[in-house]
Amino acid sequence: MRIRSLSMVALLIAASSVWGAAAQARTPGGNGFIAFERVDPATGDTDIYRVSPDGGQPQLLWVGGGYPHWSPDGRQLAFTSCLDPPVCDTAFALLDPATGSVHGFSMPDPNIFTSCAVWTADGTRLACEGLGQTDPSLNGVYTIRASDGGGLTRITTNPGGDDFPLDYSPDGARLVFTRTDPTRPAHANQALFVATAEGRNAHRTTPWGFTDDQASWSPNGHLIVFGTRGSLYGVHPDGTGLTKVPLHTDPGTQHVNAFDVAWSPDGTRLVFSLRPAGSQHPSIYTATLDGRHLHALTTSPIGDHHANWGSTPAP
Repeated sequence: MRIRSLSMVALLIAASSVWGAAAQARTPGGNGFIAFERVDPATGDTDIYRVSPDGGQPQLLWVGGGYPHWSPDGRQLAFTSCLDPPVCDTAFALLDPATGSVHGFSMPDPNIFTSCAVWTADGTRLACEGLGQTDPSLNGVYTIRASDGGGLTRITTNPGGDDFPLDYSPDGARLVFTRTDPTRPAHANQALFVATAEGRNAHRTTPWGFTDDQASWSPNGHLIVFGTRGSLYGVHPDGTGLTKVPLHTDPGTQHVNAFDVAWSPDGTRLVFSLRPAGSQHPSIYTATLDGRHLHALTTSPIGDHHANWGSTPAP
């Protein structure tokens, strides 16, 4: 697979054509809160925050957690955390922002380290990175029930490697994940793959070395966005149309690194981490699909990552 070299004019035309078709809502309701993880400068651990899509003061939701993902209805937040130190047997935690209550679920199989946060499209299950505690043949993507943490089901198999789930298609039929192939050179041993929700027909959608630990499926199912090599990209699920998102920054906000991108629920904007020139730490930004109207939502003291845009819960 090869990325074609495009002039800026051609790139803008291509981006406009590719991104313009994506504005279609995945879920009912409008654009709700954006959840993200922030590094605590005192401990180096991450905490869970949320912020309005218009900006303002971020609200701390939970101390000690990461990789937050809103449920499809916008009512619960799944995240990874160690709620039972020093054992750290928590597969995932669920937070109800309305009450502040948090409930942790233990890993269902002691032989498999499971870390779960990605919701299925119907909101009934979570996809997990699964790693064999002593048996690498157990490595792959698994799912468990969001209601009780049970029903462990294997989806993919990657003996000795790593499959890391990223997002489901809006119809729930497909899953995008990062696959690590330990037989390849370290600088190019990861890529995005797409498979059916049951793990069948896995195929590579990006060149080796083009990957991130976060990707997001467009609300209409036509595009997957991700960040790599300091820039944001979009690609069709079949691996065609790899295109860089041309972020339009003014001289005061030239970016050094952009990554961890996700769609807004209504499909009109992107949210992502961006480290501006002159700053040591990334903050959370939004932009329109053509990379314009860049807007900073946070100013991080040390680093804001893994933003996830929730829908407004129905009354």
